[in-house]
Amino acid sequence: MRTSCSTLLFFLFLAIASCTTHVEALTDNIVASDTLYGSVETMSPFPFPDTTMGSAERIMFVIDTFEKEIPGVLSHLWDDYEGAPGVFTFRGAPSRNPNFRGMIHGDSINIHTDWVFVTDFDTVTTFHGQWGGGTGWTGQPLFVHWPDSLMPRFLEADSLDWVPAQKEIIVASLCGYVYFIDFETGKPTRNEFDTKNVLKGTPSLNPSLNGDLYIGHGVQKQRPFGHLVYNLFTNRVTHTFGRDSHAWRSWGAYDSSPVVAGGFLFRPGENGTLYKYYIADGGFRLHSTLRYSLTKRRRSQGIEASMAVCGNYGYLADNGGNVLCVNLNTLCPVWHYKNRDDTDATPVVELEAGIPYVYTGCEVDRQGAEGLSHFVKLNGLTGALVWDDTIRCQRFHYGEKTLDGGMFSTPLLGAGDCSDMIFSHFCINTTAAKGQLIAFDKNNGDILYRTNTKQYCWSSPVPFFNEDNELFIFTADCAGNVYLIKAKTGEIVDTKRIGGNFESSPIIVEDHIILGSRGNKIYKISLE
Repeated sequence: MRTSCSTLLFFLFLAIASCTTHVEALTDNIVASDTLYGSVETMSPFPFPDTTMGSAERIMFVIDTFEKEIPGVLSHLWDDYEGAPGVFTFRGAPSRNPNFRGMIHGDSINIHTDWVFVTDFDTVTTFHGQWGGGTGWTGQPLFVHWPDSLMPRFLEADSLDWVPAQKEIIVASLCGYVYFIDFETGKPTRNEFDTKNVLKGTPSLNPSLNGDLYIGHGVQKQRPFGHLVYNLFTNRVTHTFGRDSHAWRSWGAYDSSPVVAGGFLFRPGENGTLYKYYIADGGFRLHSTLRYSLTKRRRSQGIEASMAVCGNYGYLADNGGNVLCVNLNTLCPVWHYKNRDDTDATPVVELEAGIPYVYTGCEVDRQGAEGLSHFVKLNGLTGALVWDDTIRCQRFHYGEKTLDGGMFSTPLLGAGDCSDMIFSHFCINTTAAKGQLIAFDKNNGDILYRTNTKQYCWSSPVPFFNEDNELFIFTADCAGNVYLIKAKTGEIVDTKRIGGNFESSPIIVEDHIILGSRGNKIYKISLE
């Protein structure tokens, strides 16, 4: 059957009118999993419908609303990051497909290091060991090219006696500091900021350029342990959020990179909660939360992957292999898909003929020592499976560490001469720490080729193009090797070992790569 979206909104409004009211499941608004609200031919791609698919009936969830005077509907559906002067979140775009690309010229390409920035190295032993410095997974840098009109604002605060570089790299380090680096020179642009805890994930910068930097702790050294907002104009922390006593999981880390959409900030947590903050008009207030579970015991999964967004739909993947589509207006689950195993890699979403499609892949973790990494394509409106490709992987023992197999990096959608392809790394580990970059046909999931890397890769691939619009992939592995690969064939054009361990994902700025490594180094790299 089909259910009116206005009916859903009416009953949902009654259910969440009080901040103490819980919505267990909207079982009166279930539609068949293969039914769309409106026809594919006539339906406008935005907004997506206020329907709940049958698969969502498996989810037990609670929505709490704390700002009942503020409507939860997104103020707009366009991409807030499109046209922003820089890379402001993980992969730079809500779709989590890179909004950056580089250009290469000629046939002979050499990888060259322009500068190296050295971070502190933290020797404190936490419950989860020592973390050192540099960057870990996902550890992607941010980049902002400050407009001329905003540069005077850095002198308005009494605590500032300098003006930062106009082209600024922002790096959250494992040592707990956030660093600010001149893109041109590799020198510090301002004093580092000590967050007091280990930072593993990728922060986000508000695309409105209000100066707010959203940072999440990764491993606890001291309290408060959670997430915070740091304003780059005033050099002050403006918001902190520690342990959430209402969370269904006690671990309070935030590796996920938050995303801004329609006047709200959405931040998934490793405590199994999706937080929705109101940020319009200069405010930053918790509007509502979604907590969900597959069991009545409310045993929630942690969300380490960043949420992908398309229009008013958000796509989450968690440690239990759950893939969940959420209506960002209401935080109501739209559909649920079970992808077998722990999922840390961030999903990617792409519109095809007005329909969003979601690509996501799991690890080999809960399956045991060996198993299958499932890389799937899902219909983003219904959760229906389009294809499921399986890659056999296994665990790898490195000293006292056990490293799971499967997919940790975020896929790269093809473009140029590879527009019908999608690429992702897999930790195969069948021999030592073996890794492969695998190319898939987007239409049917067929494997087109496998390119072996010298070691497994957690870093996400990024795109370069030549004068003929041919796609080349730059990527890095966990042994410090970087690669330039011809995307159509999988041929390695050049490779070089320049670092120690590249778990982090790179960005491209003006045809240069910015990439952090474990240890204490951040690199600016050129392809010449």
